[in-house]
Amino acid sequence: MPLPVVGLGRVVVRGRSMQPTLYDGDYLVVRYGGTPRVGRLAVLRLPGGPLAVKRIAFQDGAGWWVERDNPAEGVDSWQVGAVPGDQLVAMVLFRYWPLRRRPASPG
Repeated sequence: MPLPVVGLGRVVVRGRSMQPTLYDGDYLVVRYGGTPRVGRLAVLRLPGGPLAVKRIAFQDGAGWWVERDNPAEGVDSWQVGAVPGDQLVAMVLFRYWPLRRRPASPG
């Protein structure tokens, strides 16, 4: 099924690479065809991989440099280099579930 070119959509976060900002199972509203901005979260396709949510760090001649918030988990541009602009699928607008994050339990 082809991805939408413009409009709104929903995605579910999988994995721990964006903790503590996003957690596995978080639901996001995204804008397909949105404008990339440094510091914002994007849904993108890493080379040879599935769709992923990453933070846009900067743009260079090869594309967009994207990073994970959790340096101990996942893959980002430090491993695969810049992501071409046509591989940015959508920009994250907000998390809509869970409504509030429960504090982590001690220990």
